[in-house]
Amino acid sequence: MKKILNKKTLFISLFTLALLVILSFTIFFIWSQDTFEAVDADQIEMEEVIEPEDGWYIYRAENAEKGLILYPGAKVEPEAYGYLAQELSKQDITVAIPSVRLNLSILDVSKADEIIESDDSIEWYVSGHSMGGAAAAMYADQHLDRVNGLILLGAYAASNDYLSESTLPVLSISGSEDGLSTPEKIKENSSNLPETTDFIEIPGGNHAYFGVYGSQSGDNEAQITVSEQQEIIVDLIVDWLENDHSLGQSGS
Repeated sequence: MKKILNKKTLFISLFTLALLVILSFTIFFIWSQDTFEAVDADQIEMEEVIEPEDGWYIYRAENAEKGLILYPGAKVEPEAYGYLAQELSKQDITVAIPSVRLNLSILDVSKADEIIESDDSIEWYVSGHSMGGAAAAMYADQHLDRVNGLILLGAYAASNDYLSESTLPVLSISGSEDGLSTPEKIKENSSNLPETTDFIEIPGGNHAYFGVYGSQSGDNEAQITVSEQQEIIVDLIVDWLENDHSLGQSGS
C-alpha cells in the first residue's frame, strides 16, 4: 500500500511540475508575441514596403561594398527599423534585418550566419538595438573572423571571451535620455568592448527612437524628434563606416 501511495505521490508531483512548465512557457510565449510595431511618425516616410525573404528584411544598395546586419530589440518588429535601413541603403550600405525566434534576438544569436554565408562579396558589420545589440556583441565575440565591425545602438555588451581584448572596430551610439540602456549602464559595461571603441552619445536621444515604434515603458522622453534622432544615427554610421575600418582583430 505504501509503495502504491509513493507512486501516486510521485505521479501527482511530476504531473504538477509538467503543468507548471507548460503554463510558464505559455505565459512567456504570449508575452513574447506582444510586440512593438512600426508606427507612422512626422517626417518619417517609407518609400517602399519590403517583403521578408526567408525571414529577412533586406534593403539592398546597388553595388554595395558594405553591409549591416541589424538585430532588433526585444519584442520589436523588424519593420520598426525599416526607415533606418532605407536611409542607410541610400548611402550604398545594404541592411539586413532578421525576424528572430520568439521576437528575442538573444535566442537567435547565430542568425547572422545565414546572410554572411549567402553573400561573401560584401564586408559585413553586425549591429543591434537594445537586446539586439547584446546579441550582436555575442555573435561578434564568437565570430571575430567573420565580421568587419560591431555597431551598438542603445545597447551594451555582456562579459565575453574575446571581444573585449580584440581590435575589432566598434561604434557605440547611445542616447542621453535613454531610460533602459542608460548612460550609466553604457559606461559600466564599456570594459566589455575593445579599448578602441568609439562611444558617441546623442544629446536628447532616447531608447525607443533608435527605431520607429512609438514609446516604450521605462524609457525617458526624448528631447529631439524621432526623425532627428534617426538622421543623426544614419550620419554617424555612414561617417564611421567611411573611415575604412580594417579587419585586424585578434581572437578566436
